[in-house]
Amino acid sequence: MRKILILLFFLTVSVLNAQQLAVLKYNGGGDWYSNPTAVPNLITYCNENIGTTIDREVATVEPSSVDIFQFPYVHMTGHGNVIWNDDEVENLRNYLMSGGFLHIDDNYGMEQYLNKELIKLFPQQELIELPATHPIFNNYASFPSGLPKIHEHDGKRPQAKGLFYEGRLVLLFTVESDLGDGWESPEVHNDPPEVRKKALDMGANIIKYVFSN
Repeated sequence: MRKILILLFFLTVSVLNAQQLAVLKYNGGGDWYSNPTAVPNLITYCNENIGTTIDREVATVEPSSVDIFQFPYVHMTGHGNVIWNDDEVENLRNYLMSGGFLHIDDNYGMEQYLNKELIKLFPQQELIELPATHPIFNNYASFPSGLPKIHEHDGKRPQAKGLFYEGRLVLLFTVESDLGDGWESPEVHNDPPEVRKKALDMGANIIKYVFSN
């Protein structure tokens, strides 16, 4: 038990001291590599607006890799299928329990495949929709109605769902919003500046929350 506690302490320190973000490369056929300019643009925005000093080079990490413990924030996106094997689930769970944060941004069509995998992480817990009063919506920029809508897709309302460990939000699943598209470079989707700003402001809220909790 003592060795486990020491290891978790070490991993927690490693995560909290890191100044680089990562994108999750997963199996199953989904395009994990979608929105290549999104996270670099978000990092630049955060460094310029909320005082972070994050390396603009974004790492790629696999769910089973010990390298995941280096990153305070891991971003996951795509449109298709997702499969995590038992080793990947265990490693991801340990990462989240030791201070890590996984943000899954549905790039449209991912939710139906992902739900079956998320239940493996914390089987006794269901995804909970975050209320608009949650601090993740009100730390850098204020979103009094909760998660903003960036792209229409099915026209459904945007939702921010979470998994918690010991009272801490460790996994954020954003659906029917598509923040990552809004973070991409302007010429990719030709979003109006005010739409991109909403997406980047919400992204800055997420990063500020991660680095503060």
